[in-house]
Formats: sequence, C-alpha cells, structure tokens
Amino acid sequence: MSDQSLLVTQVPRSLETKNKILGLDLVDVLFLLINLSVQNLLFGSTFLKIPMVFGTSLILGFTLFFVKRGKPDNYLQHSLEYLVMPRVLYAYRKDEKFEVVL
Repeated sequence: MSDQSLLVTQVPRSLETKNKILGLDLVDVLFLLINLSVQNLLFGSTFLKIPMVFGTSLILGFTLFFVKRGKPDNYLQHSLEYLVMPRVLYAYRKDEKFEVVL
C-alpha cells in the first residue's frame, strides 16, 4: 500500500461576501457621495456649508445604516419600485411595453 495523501488548501469561508464600507453597501456609499457633492455645489460658498453638506450626509448615512439593517439586498430599490407601481393590477390587460413581432 502506498501512502497517497490529499492536497489540502485553505479557502475563504464565504466567497460571495458583500463589499461594505462602514456597514453600508457600495451603492449606498455612492449615493452618500453624490449627496455630498450636490450639497457642496449648492451650499459650498455660503454660511450653511457645515450644517447642510456634512449634516445631511451624516443624517442620511445613519438613516441608511439603521433602516437597511437586517433587510435583504436591494431593499431600497425594491421598496421604491413597489411605491411607484400601480395600485390595481389587471390579469388580462395588454402589456404596452412588450410587443410580439412575428
């Protein structure tokens, strides 16, 4: 009998870990940076720079962090789609967005 041992390598426990910065998804961080830049563009040269630029970004960041805690991926996107969706859905209505071309 020959001793044939298996090659063993260590792998990460989770290969599909979500990228997060300070507990926020990358899309949320991008949203915060866009808010920060727009607020700075509007209020950067006024005396309201500190409360409007940094205050709104901090409030928005904390709100996103605590509202999205424990929710599934893309929670905010799906909530907004649900809010925009019509209240009454018809089963046999013709779809205006889809056209069958034969």
